[in-house]
Amino acid sequence: MKSFKKSHGIETDEEDNIQKRENNSEASQNMIPLLLDSWKPYRRPRAIVKELLLKLRERLGSVCGIQWYCFATLGILTALLSFLLDLSVAKLLRAHQWLYVKLEGHILLQFLCWTLYPACLGAFASTFSHNICPFSTGSGMPEVRTMLVGIEVPHYLSVTNMFTKFLGLTCTLASGSTVFLGKVGPFVHLSTMVGAYLDKLSSLIQGKKKEEAGTEMLVVSAAVGVASCFGAPVSGVLFSVEVMSSHFALRHYCPCFFSAACGALTFHLLYVWSGDGETLQALFKTNFPTALPFYPLEILLFALLGLLCGALCCCYLFCHRWILKFTKTNRVFLKMLTTEKGLYSGLVVFFLASLTFPFSAGQYMASKYTSKQLLTSLLDSRQWSSPSHNASVQLELESLEWSSSGTPIFLSLAFFLLMKMWMLVLACTLPLPAGYFMPVFIYGAAIGRLLGEGVAYMSSGGRILGQQWTSVNPGGYALAGAAAFSGAVTHTLSPALLAAELTGQFSHALPVLLSTLVANALARSRDRPSFYDALSISKKLPHLPSLKKAFPQIPSTPLGQVLRKKSVQLQKAAGPAEVQSAVNSSSEAQIPVVDSHESQVFLGFVLRSELLLFLHRCQTQHTEGRLDEVCSIHPNLILVSPHNTVEEVYSILTMTRAQTLFVADKGKLVGQITWSEMKQILDGLAKEI
Repeated sequence: MKSFKKSHGIETDEEDNIQKRENNSEASQNMIPLLLDSWKPYRRPRAIVKELLLKLRERLGSVCGIQWYCFATLGILTALLSFLLDLSVAKLLRAHQWLYVKLEGHILLQFLCWTLYPACLGAFASTFSHNICPFSTGSGMPEVRTMLVGIEVPHYLSVTNMFTKFLGLTCTLASGSTVFLGKVGPFVHLSTMVGAYLDKLSSLIQGKKKEEAGTEMLVVSAAVGVASCFGAPVSGVLFSVEVMSSHFALRHYCPCFFSAACGALTFHLLYVWSGDGETLQALFKTNFPTALPFYPLEILLFALLGLLCGALCCCYLFCHRWILKFTKTNRVFLKMLTTEKGLYSGLVVFFLASLTFPFSAGQYMASKYTSKQLLTSLLDSRQWSSPSHNASVQLELESLEWSSSGTPIFLSLAFFLLMKMWMLVLACTLPLPAGYFMPVFIYGAAIGRLLGEGVAYMSSGGRILGQQWTSVNPGGYALAGAAAFSGAVTHTLSPALLAAELTGQFSHALPVLLSTLVANALARSRDRPSFYDALSISKKLPHLPSLKKAFPQIPSTPLGQVLRKKSVQLQKAAGPAEVQSAVNSSSEAQIPVVDSHESQVFLGFVLRSELLLFLHRCQTQHTEGRLDEVCSIHPNLILVSPHNTVEEVYSILTMTRAQTLFVADKGKLVGQITWSEMKQILDGLAKEI
């Protein structure tokens, strides 16, 4: 009876368990459709859309590679961002000007409007950038240059940084010519962020590794950034070659031009559709005479202009390096730039705005002009100082802001150059998103205009230079001065081409190029750092071309002096125990293989994935195998010597995009150098500055 009851009880428990399992399975079957419907509704339409997208990808891929569509999209999106930025800034500047005019007759209120408006915008831009994303301040060009050589800079390509930089840059530019800053550098950074996300999309569609296309898209983005700022595709690509890339690969040539052309075309079309232009034309229209653009002997004056721009550039770069060092060492500046960035920006912008107030010193600097109006006025082909104008032309010239105070045009231009030199240096310390190329471009135009007006005045009436020089064009000197000074500051020649594309004036191509070459020769003498090199050195970025300017001994430093101790290695007859030890102690993707630990003769490398398969095979089959019998030893195509310099190894890593280089001396393995180790070496050199 007990056994019967026991067996009956067991059967009853089994039936209960079966019924519970059936109930659970029914509940799970009832829940699964609910979960699927809640997370993936409309499965059939989604499948149809997915199939259509796959067919579209196949069709598009059959025409050209997916990456080319991404290049075109990059140019269009960057141009759209540039247009929206210019439109927003123009409306904010117009609002400031409207309020200032409405307060006419109340000087105190006009002063408060003139100063507090840009001061509040500057304080907001600095505070907002610091609180949302501290990496968005400054130009962004030094960081992009560092990323292009293969060194990762964290957080500089995030969506948060892109949004913060765009809004902060809008507020900075809306401060007007009071702050005298531009947008080229930050916009190259914005273009790089857009390119980084398009690169991820392209890699996702094609199933490619990140390293294969990442650098190409960043290089293209740098060219598109300049092309979308000015609608100048050719100079944008040349700027990317000179400034951004220490080694420019020819495979990037066509993608850069294609994307830059798409960006420039979209930029011009948006301006036409917005009503700001009638057709696709240069951003700064000029009316230089084409019959006789310049006299042959004026070539000497253009060379003199290059020397003058080069000398002033050396002075400006010296002051810029000094102010960067001063803000890093002075306790008051250091504390304010660390904890009170908004207050510092507001005070500095208020001080600069007070100096440019139209009823004070601003009346001698054409302070009512925006940056675009300043450059347009300086490129005017008419002679402002000539006494032979008729009454109508003289009345029109008197309406210019440069002569509104009644002072001679020479004094206004000289005072502008004197004041803007140190004001621009001071503005470079502001912790907000800002560019520095356009201000130096305008400053150079003022230098050339001053020289051109002097030549025009001396040649009028044949006083000194003779009757044959009666039609000197001061605007041509302004164009050459803009290219020469900006090219000397950045150590580039692309501003010579940019000046031609901005104005559409190729008649002055030869004198502009000559002035730029002479100014560059003087600015580069004694291996002086450029503007962007000084920023990289000040920020202690691991960018070797910049660090060379601060450490001239780097090119001659042998790799053996900075190479770490010998890395993990395997001999070709290694067994599972030695392989397991090497895998546990090293995280590198490539592990070197030598003939034996005694001879140290380098044979090649083996992949970490193959070693893991070797260990798995030995464990499952319970066999003892040798490394050279199971794994393939890959020959190494590039070997460096410990006698090679750090600069040579850095160049090899940059050009080959290799993550690891093995170091051998007379065929024997000495060690290995990776990108992370090279970054540590450069970081150590940067910290010693």
